[in-house]
Amino acid sequence: MGGVLVDARSWAGELKALHERFVHRFSRSEPRESTLAYMRGLISPLERKNGWTLAEEAGHAGPDRLHRLLNRIDWDAEEVLDDVRGYVVEHLGDPGAVLIVDDTGFLKKGVRSAGVQRQYSGTAGRTENCQIGVFLAYAASRGRTLIDRRLYLPTSWTDDRDRCRLAGIDDAVGFETKVVMAKTMVRRAIADRIPFRWVTADAAYGFSKGWRSELEQADVFHVMATTRHDTVVTRWAIDHPVHDLFHGLPRQKWKRRSCGNGAHGPRVFDWARVEVRPWHRPDRQHWVIARRSVSRPEEVSYYIAYCPAGTTLDELIRVAGSRWAVEECFQTAKGECGLDDYQVRRYPGWHRHMTLAMAAHACLTVLRARELDTEKAETDPPTLSPSASPNSGV
Repeated sequence: MGGVLVDARSWAGELKALHERFVHRFSRSEPRESTLAYMRGLISPLERKNGWTLAEEAGHAGPDRLHRLLNRIDWDAEEVLDDVRGYVVEHLGDPGAVLIVDDTGFLKKGVRSAGVQRQYSGTAGRTENCQIGVFLAYAASRGRTLIDRRLYLPTSWTDDRDRCRLAGIDDAVGFETKVVMAKTMVRRAIADRIPFRWVTADAAYGFSKGWRSELEQADVFHVMATTRHDTVVTRWAIDHPVHDLFHGLPRQKWKRRSCGNGAHGPRVFDWARVEVRPWHRPDRQHWVIARRSVSRPEEVSYYIAYCPAGTTLDELIRVAGSRWAVEECFQTAKGECGLDDYQVRRYPGWHRHMTLAMAAHACLTVLRARELDTEKAETDPPTLSPSASPNSGV
């Protein structure tokens, strides 16, 4: 979205249209009205988006109605999320889209919020008392937004069922690694026939050989970051370290390319690739890709790719670079849609808030896509009909 403000009347109307898609999920008028008021508050330019400020924005005397919506009224956040994904597909659906998995941290005080403990947060860049959410982003040609979410529960929680029950965590919810959560979300996207072509993730997820194998078995193309300690099958070894593949590689094999724009301009690196598992099916290829810093050539990152035969290096670089789209989603969803502004401790409440914040983000993303379409239509030269010529007088 690029931080571009959208006309208030436009987003109010679009938000109501999105709300109409899932209003049937509520049997009573209060939650129907409260969900729309909640999303309006999340998109509004409030400095803080807590229960009191959202209630005041909605014209309520206090936060009780919104608290009931998140914590006590019976509704299924997964069903609402299905409707939000349908909205995303209708307006942004792209068969060339990329699914991106990543997690983000939510700093918290105390020990009662579901899943909270002192754990490493990539958002903070250090160990903090926080919750960790695993998310699935959808990056298409017309925009990018979040389409799935799961709250990570450490074993300090899942091994203490009494503590779980107090936080609304059902006994059937056991420990799952973040990679298992990622698998579940991608499987769900496939089952729901979300149009996409690629999956990508950082090394915390891409290092999993089991997940890469599962994606390959489903013939899902992917470019997954991994570590220098990963190994692959080559002509010479079954467990060939990926970093060894690039020792002595001729200089002309390295290509200087941008993998997309960052906060400080194009992200330019030197890239090279080496084919592995050459005895696989003829219409598919496996590559190890190296990304080397231009200013600090000793800094090298690695990716494992599974793709159609003939896929260019430039295309693989584009997919690898698209991973930063999820960081943009986190930034805009937190900054403009209140993704990290919530006062719920219970497990269902966390998923409900995230669902409604993601709906608000999807709404703004669709509106921004329309704005870009309008700007393009206004700046592009008119297209002549096939029968017309510059001198035909048409």
